[in-house]
Amino acid sequence: MVDLSRVPTYDMQQRSDRPDFYIRDKSARPALTSPHRHEYFQIQINLGGDTVQHIGGAVRAFPRNTLAFILPHRLHVIPHPEDGNFVLINFSQEFFLQQMRCDPLDLEDVSINDAPELAPFRFQEHLDFILDDQAFAAILQLLEAMREIDRERHLGSGLILRGLLLQLIGQVCNLFHEPLWALSASKAHKRGRRDALGRVMDYIREHIADPGMTLKDAAAAAFLSPNYLTHLLRKETGHTFSELVLERRMRLARTHLMNSTQPISHIAQACGFADEAYFSRRFRQANGMPPGQFRRSLSAAPTT
Repeated sequence: MVDLSRVPTYDMQQRSDRPDFYIRDKSARPALTSPHRHEYFQIQINLGGDTVQHIGGAVRAFPRNTLAFILPHRLHVIPHPEDGNFVLINFSQEFFLQQMRCDPLDLEDVSINDAPELAPFRFQEHLDFILDDQAFAAILQLLEAMREIDRERHLGSGLILRGLLLQLIGQVCNLFHEPLWALSASKAHKRGRRDALGRVMDYIREHIADPGMTLKDAAAAAFLSPNYLTHLLRKETGHTFSELVLERRMRLARTHLMNSTQPISHIAQACGFADEAYFSRRFRQANGMPPGQFRRSLSAAPTT
């Protein structure tokens, strides 16, 4: 079983022969066979050999004549069969979105009206881009033109490659315009974030008693990178991971103190603190009094 907390993240220099745009088939470099992320955009085109793609927390069909659109920092893997074939395109954000200055972790929030070229990437976890033979033949022509231009770069070659890349994405957007608009209108990307946050909260709840719980492990459980989870928590909750965990631990501690007679040391362990003195110090910081005093104050409170 793959340890998702140790998933590697690659940059263009590690997986591409050029820093801006790189196109290849499986003969040029073997495909990665385990989950990974990269800092650049990627499109994979299946030329033969039915398989699936794992992207984020989703599993999508990836048969022949299908394109996969992968955002930077998105956890993914496509287990290509040995007898299959594919073309892969890597390209940097600077090459692709030359007029847009945007944190790559915020790309999924860019409006479909402002950057329609991002639509297939934003909604890949919700949609399969499977083309019929006629539409796929047009894609193959664009790929061959890209490969021919990329073999020997000259002044203007980058502009031509970017134009061909935008044509490819534009054709896919045109073919799938109805589901892409529907996904945009329903804010499917926000639904995906809520699902990811739900997986994080489930992980925290299940491991609350573990003093060794880390951001890295929680991110892996939610199929996110640690950087993206940190970014997402700040955006959606305004808190860091450690702040969120501490708040959940303090809430659980108050529940135990109110509803049980367990020793403070046992409650500390149940809430993920190996050291009772440290637990008492953090409890006092969060609640204005140490846990023993908190418990006594409840028993001394008048009843009605």
